[in-house]
Amino acid sequence: MALTKHKLEYGWTFRQSDSSSSEDWLPVKSVPSQVHLDLLANSRIADPMIDLNELSVRWIAEKVWIYRVQFKKPTELEAQEAATADLVFEGLDTFAAVRLNGNDILKSDNMFLSHRVDVSSLLRDENVLEITFDSALLRGRQLVKEHSHEHEFYVRQTEVSRVPVRKAQYNWGWDWGPILMTAGPWRPVYLEQYVSRIDDVWTHCEVSEDLKTCSGHIFAKVANAGSKPVTLSLSLDGTSVWEKECFADSNGLVTADFHVDSPELWYPFGYGSQTRYELRASLGSTDQKSKLIGFRRSELIQEEDEFGKSFYFRINGHDVFAGGSCWIPADSFLPQITAERYHDWMKLMVEGNQHMLRIWGGGIYEDDALFDACDELGVLVWHDFQFACAIYPAYPSYLESVELEARQNLRRLRSHPSIVIWAGNNEDYQVQEIYHLEYDYGDKDPQSWLKSNFPARYTYEYLLPKIVKEEDPFMVYHPSSPWGDGKHTTDATVGDIHQWNIWHIAMRRYQEAYMLSGRFVSEFGMEAYPHLSTIHYMIQDPEQRYPGSMMMDFRNKAVDHERRMVTYVAENFQVKYDLESYTHLTQVVQAETMHFTYKTWRREWGKPGARKCGGVLVWQLNDCWPTMSWAVVDYFLVKKPAFYAIANALKPLAIGVSRTYHEWTAGHSDPTLAYRDTKFDLWVVSSRPEAVKVQVTARLISIRSGVILEHLLDDEITAQANSTTEILRDRVVTVGDPQLHDTTQPFDLAKYDPYVIHAVMKIGGEVVATDTSWPQPLKYLSFANRDIKFRALSPTKLCLSAARPVKGLVFQESPGEKFSDNGFDLVPGEDKVVDVEGIKLESLRYTYIGAPQGYMAVSLSA
Repeated sequence: MALTKHKLEYGWTFRQSDSSSSEDWLPVKSVPSQVHLDLLANSRIADPMIDLNELSVRWIAEKVWIYRVQFKKPTELEAQEAATADLVFEGLDTFAAVRLNGNDILKSDNMFLSHRVDVSSLLRDENVLEITFDSALLRGRQLVKEHSHEHEFYVRQTEVSRVPVRKAQYNWGWDWGPILMTAGPWRPVYLEQYVSRIDDVWTHCEVSEDLKTCSGHIFAKVANAGSKPVTLSLSLDGTSVWEKECFADSNGLVTADFHVDSPELWYPFGYGSQTRYELRASLGSTDQKSKLIGFRRSELIQEEDEFGKSFYFRINGHDVFAGGSCWIPADSFLPQITAERYHDWMKLMVEGNQHMLRIWGGGIYEDDALFDACDELGVLVWHDFQFACAIYPAYPSYLESVELEARQNLRRLRSHPSIVIWAGNNEDYQVQEIYHLEYDYGDKDPQSWLKSNFPARYTYEYLLPKIVKEEDPFMVYHPSSPWGDGKHTTDATVGDIHQWNIWHIAMRRYQEAYMLSGRFVSEFGMEAYPHLSTIHYMIQDPEQRYPGSMMMDFRNKAVDHERRMVTYVAENFQVKYDLESYTHLTQVVQAETMHFTYKTWRREWGKPGARKCGGVLVWQLNDCWPTMSWAVVDYFLVKKPAFYAIANALKPLAIGVSRTYHEWTAGHSDPTLAYRDTKFDLWVVSSRPEAVKVQVTARLISIRSGVILEHLLDDEITAQANSTTEILRDRVVTVGDPQLHDTTQPFDLAKYDPYVIHAVMKIGGEVVATDTSWPQPLKYLSFANRDIKFRALSPTKLCLSAARPVKGLVFQESPGEKFSDNGFDLVPGEDKVVDVEGIKLESLRYTYIGAPQGYMAVSLSA
């Protein structure tokens, strides 16, 4: 008998447990699902993604919910008396009690676990499967009380009841997402019948240092194989590469050594192909299981150097600057995320030149579809274990659940070549520091850690690395993010840091990025409003569509969000507070932050042996609901200008210009210093494996008149391979009235002609990168009379030009529209060509810094 699978997808009903009437059973469209989705589909609640409706659905969290489905016994089982029938639950959210035909078959208290239950003896011709989901909110509070005698529960985000519950922590709310305490069968449920079955097939292998061989072991786990042979094989594009017939041992484990000469390797995009082999285990005609796997040599390089200790990734011998983003769950209701939607998100990573995605520790062990997309497209993945911003317990039952969770998910995900590192948690060592809990890095006795008031150290520095070594022995493990050799989590000389002195903590100016780097910046960010289409969706009352309205305030979950946002806006721009203009200003603030940080920190990629900064990951790529947040792409996959700023900074060849920074709002600071100090730097950074000849030009252009004040440079430069090439350092510009530099005379603003420094890099006459440095702050400048022209080159290609420099030109974007660039600057003498999809050119609306009003219609010239 061949294995058969019967999905229990349709025919479900659900109700609140304290309902008494049979009429209270409501239909479920399909499983996987969660209770909010089913209540919404039955018009029992308002959409929590809209207006203030989140508040009106919080009662759901305190209720108990029952899901039920009836199904017939498969006919295959009647013909095969020796067959086994298993019910498989890939994910139950969270405290679940399962009954089949009145028999208790499973209790689960961990959302991250899958379950397989032999129900062969319990099946009838007609079957009733019922799952009761208890309140995770109330059970969490109960667990805190039960274990308060042995553990002090500390938490930084939302309420402490989340800490002992193995459930997606963001369900309790976060500073970017709502409180939506879900429940239900959130991953597939199905019935499998088989005589014998292959449970898994995987490899433990290593690519040699010279990349010429790959060798190791291939394993398979089988059930009821008996004396039947199991065939293990590797193939590439349908051609067999390796094959062996084996037999399972008494534990059902099949093992074989393998060796492949001249393997075709898997690379991150831009460095090589994303070659994948098919790994297969076959049990005759009974069952087979296959996976697409990739061979690659992945290393985290941590070596002593002049800056401390390095932290960067090397893939197949190539040092890779890991520019990218942090990832949160893409929806508050996980079953809504389709494989296509995951793929669309990962395509944005490639479009944005982002090589690494960090999956944050307060969400979930992500869906296979996300990793399939990363494998296919060549996106590297950093995955946190699911612990975030708390002090987690270590009592025996908790550790037992955590160990099972870690092993299951490592086994599910270990074949994905895109995953290159697992980290123990997100920011839990920062919580340890905040509350001054015990942490002696010199103490290497794990049992003593369990007796401290920071027992989670046992999980992060003993249990999880042990499990990773056993399940995926060539995988990199890092105890936490951030973390560095037991030093303070803000130590910029070692490990990774979360740089929240921009926006949070000290609220440093983004222009100060050069003072805020680390060996690897795995979090930093700046908030911005989404585009107007998203604002109009999430706030449907037109009277509430203004900055600071009740509904606008409610949508933004960040602490002190408006006072921080308006500070960054007011420090840098002339403030306009209508919705269109203010939305644009927040977006340009975020884009400018990305420009300064990615350009500055990528410059510190340096050269081999002197890689001061090994990667930059913005917080965050995405949103879980329509909101204003740190996301650079909103819930509907609509890109903010910041996305494009990152894409330009992470081009394989990028050029950068910077001026000397001077404070302008710090007490008795001299705001004319930035005008008098005319020094600037110019550099090129490359991720290409070979040196490249490039033509670099740099010009000074008057912001007032658009006149070229000076040609600074027009030279052929060799951009060194995979390095930063410094072109000019502290170059002094002599343009301007000499009297302005006489500090004994009043500074005459009328004589000051502010300018941009505009640099262009070309190869073979084609522009590959540009950068424009503006005097800071931008609010001191006049942007009158920019004289912007629009010309259609084709129905999908728009050409822009300007008589005078333009800052932050942004087109409105909506779902389904695509722009090759947005949020860019214009300079006289250079046309900007933008490819546009999903909207007619004559329907475009745009604005820019200093525009006479919010968004204006594009007027196409002949």
